[in-house]
Amino acid sequence: MRRYAAVLLVLIVATAMAAPVNAAARLTAAFTLTGNQGKFVVSNPNSTAVTGWSIYFDLPSGVTASNPQNATIAQNGTRVKLTPLFYINTVRANGNTEPYSPTFTLSSAVQPTSCSINGANCDGSGEDPPDPSPVMAEFSKSGSRGTYVISNNTDATLNGWTITFDLPAGVTASSADHATLSQNGRQVTLTPAHYNTNVGARRTTDPYSPTFTLSSASAEPANCRVNDVRCDGSADTAPGAPGNLRSPVKTTKTVSLAWDAATPGSLPITGYNIYAGSTLKTTVTGTTATVTDLTPNTEYSFTVKTVDRKGTLSPASNALSVKTNDPAEDPDPPTTPTNVRATGKTSSTVSLAWNASTDNKGVANYHVYVGDELKTTVTGTTATVDGLSPSTEYTFTVRARDLYDNLSPASTPVKASTDDLVAGGYARVGYFVQWGIYGRQYFVKNLDTTGNARKLTHINYAFGNIDPVNLTCLHGVTKGTSSNPQDPNQGDGAGDAEADYSRPFSAAQSVDGVGDTGWEKLRGNYNQLKKLKAKYPHLKVLISLGGWTYSKYFSDVAKTDAARKKFVASCLDVYIKGNLPTYNAAGGPGTAAGIFDGIDLDWEWPGAEGHPGNHVSPDDKVNNTLLIAEFRKQLDELTKTTGKRYELTAFTPADPAKIEAGWELAKVAKYMDIFNIQGYDFHGSGSDNSWEPNRTGHQGNLYTDVDDPYNFHFSVENAVQPYLDAGINPRKLTIGLAYYGRGWQNVTDGGKSGEWQDAKGAAPGQFAEEAGTRGYSNLLSSVPNCTIKHDTQAVATYCYTGNNGQWWSFDDAWSIQQKVAWLKKKNLLGAMIWEMSGDTGNLTTALDNALKAP
Repeated sequence: MRRYAAVLLVLIVATAMAAPVNAAARLTAAFTLTGNQGKFVVSNPNSTAVTGWSIYFDLPSGVTASNPQNATIAQNGTRVKLTPLFYINTVRANGNTEPYSPTFTLSSAVQPTSCSINGANCDGSGEDPPDPSPVMAEFSKSGSRGTYVISNNTDATLNGWTITFDLPAGVTASSADHATLSQNGRQVTLTPAHYNTNVGARRTTDPYSPTFTLSSASAEPANCRVNDVRCDGSADTAPGAPGNLRSPVKTTKTVSLAWDAATPGSLPITGYNIYAGSTLKTTVTGTTATVTDLTPNTEYSFTVKTVDRKGTLSPASNALSVKTNDPAEDPDPPTTPTNVRATGKTSSTVSLAWNASTDNKGVANYHVYVGDELKTTVTGTTATVDGLSPSTEYTFTVRARDLYDNLSPASTPVKASTDDLVAGGYARVGYFVQWGIYGRQYFVKNLDTTGNARKLTHINYAFGNIDPVNLTCLHGVTKGTSSNPQDPNQGDGAGDAEADYSRPFSAAQSVDGVGDTGWEKLRGNYNQLKKLKAKYPHLKVLISLGGWTYSKYFSDVAKTDAARKKFVASCLDVYIKGNLPTYNAAGGPGTAAGIFDGIDLDWEWPGAEGHPGNHVSPDDKVNNTLLIAEFRKQLDELTKTTGKRYELTAFTPADPAKIEAGWELAKVAKYMDIFNIQGYDFHGSGSDNSWEPNRTGHQGNLYTDVDDPYNFHFSVENAVQPYLDAGINPRKLTIGLAYYGRGWQNVTDGGKSGEWQDAKGAAPGQFAEEAGTRGYSNLLSSVPNCTIKHDTQAVATYCYTGNNGQWWSFDDAWSIQQKVAWLKKKNLLGAMIWEMSGDTGNLTTALDNALKAP
């Protein structure tokens, strides 16, 4: 023990005085051989200690080095690497590694050759080596087992690393130790375990370097990168220059260019920069471009440079001189395009074709308009207009443009409608509540085991909150709401990153039966949703923002153009791009990418009363439209990068007063994919008896109840009608179904089995803090003697325990069947469910069967 303490003392002192390895701090390594036992003594002739070193040498073919002491050995063919253990990693000033110099056994008594230490000759001769790259990763292999040793060659701790490399076609990597391994095609990605995420200054990941098994022992990794630099520390090669720059077409104000694709360097090509002289005019991803806003009858010199993923530019292409046309040479426009027609459509695109125009100088291209908005320009006589909204009629016109920028008159307008979001079928939108994994013990896996995932088309994950300080999408925190539903600050700063992506789930709780280790970057509900989507690829998962408790700051984020842009960008960054804040060693850039397919807005309520403390403005109605438009705009911009269209839906009110206060229905319809119309909570006591505690009432009746004593008669039919009256296509509308009950206690019979009768507050709920509400399955099992009854006139289900007992309103299989028959007659898109934990499978099966019925 005394000897070990002395070693540690030397280590601590040496480390404190150590200098970084650089060209001025060279070490030497002297080799001796005693029998088959080799030894390197590393010496430091400098006046300061040196931290970090490794020795490389070659052995004759067939000779191996093994049994190292005071070091680790990695041998790849004839090449051997010797890495010191931590206590000799620092060599003191004017000292050496004795008495702890590294030793090893050779299978044959031979002298090593080509010895180097830190890139310099072991005997101190030759040129000084260049400074090492800040981070490097070296590969070695023993049989089919590969290892990467990550080296941190800086004086600061390396906080995190990622290695990517390519394998030959058909070769796989698996069984990783000290890292998480994923493979996509030929590319393999290694991310660290929790204990080797950080690499100390001048240290390596040994003895916990990532290892893995290759399916072919002869396979060698290629294109290795660590933290997006080459693993060997060499500089990236720039891409090649584009070739054969040419101009197929020019007009008075535009020049079209084309070129041959460039050869990539170390990194993929992401685009091309087009220059007029030294001015950057535009950047494109393909090998053609049209430079606009040029001056007529003017000569320009164009060049193109290739851009790689890191923004590295190639040399310029050949220069091309082009003179724009003189408009005085041709004042005549081309003829009008004729026979414009729709040739195809999807839920977000319409394809068009037309007969060609003629022109005395030649037609340059065609402008395609939606209404008065120019949507695209093409050179041929067909076009596909994208970025459209489902179930929406559009008016299209086409104008021809000649080589002198004369425009033809507009074609005869043609109308065409996009397909439904669920073409030829019905949407089934189910809300999954984040907190269901606690008291309800309802996991994402339950969506699978109940059979409901197979039947749903959409899952809305509830809820995301708004940061009260930054006015951005809040994430990465675990903070509960206050218990008082009248607290105006109840939801401020609240969230549950633990449930979202940190909580490890056991094998029994996991969709695929594989439990979390607790060290994955993505855990919790998000990881389970990812697994559920892999099992059911048809499912769309949307993040629902707001809800009753989290809507306080919607008015603020919608107030100005800058606020809207900032808020929307933050939401897309977190949820769509998946850049989760690090929380409990989970999260990080891109960890949730691909989980969410869109955004569901649940602002309760713009311009109207909602949760106590909500910010409300008379401008909310207009700003709500602008916020929705901004979401659609940024989602469509992202589509241009990813090629995937993202959905935008909203939970919308049943109350006509709330519609009038906050919704410009006809305007927002062109941005929205689905209006999930509130079909429940028409009546209820509230958990704190703050709503309607003294009288029962149906919470989701289809038709107006003739016995309804209130001045305004809520019903599903009355809720839907304002949307139809606003001209919204019914195939954008769903109606809400209640997979839960609202209940009262001490309810008098009144000869009506408790309908619309006196009550004395909320009935005991499924949970103490949720008086007056129970999930459907809990209600049936936990409220004894509650006889189910059906109001056939209003189409509403309720149950009653008898005079002065409990009375509950909810949906069941009967009411769902009646409502589905009605929505099919109205040609609505489908149904929305709040919320899935209330169903063991019976309700969703009833919904599915009714929607499939002829």
